[in-house]
Amino acid sequence: MTISWIIERLLVKPTEGSLTDVVITADWRCNGTETTGTGDDAKTYSGTCYGSCSFAPPSGSFTPYNELTEQQVLDWCYSNGVDQAAIEANVTAQIENQIDPPVVVLPLPWVPPVPVVVEEPVVVAEEAPVVAEEPVVVVAEPAVVADAPTV
Repeated sequence: MTISWIIERLLVKPTEGSLTDVVITADWRCNGTETTGTGDDAKTYSGTCYGSCSFAPPSGSFTPYNELTEQQVLDWCYSNGVDQAAIEANVTAQIENQIDPPVVVLPLPWVPPVPVVVEEPVVVAEEAPVVAEEPVVVVAEPAVVADAPTV
């Protein structure tokens, strides 16, 4: 099983006393995945938990915003109430329950099963595209009229 933590968003106060760009809240997510089987039989299961963690104004050392690392912010979350072990156990349980469900839905025993009918796909022949013909232009020659006798 693979478990990963990410920080999705930071809420920042532009100024806090003499400090600038102070992180006040981090939105985090813990993702887990597990693949069972191989080849065509492989199936991947996943679980996730997410939340937010708020922080008190900094006292003591201060890391400028552009120097923060994701791990540093995650460590702040863990030290401010995010229970890393409990969250990872929750994600693991989500995945295990998909692989081996503790509760399943069975068909009602008094209702006869409905047979599944698989029909062959209907193939519709395509009509030949209609090709517009070039318009035929007929130019009529002027009629020649013999000179009529004048009276």
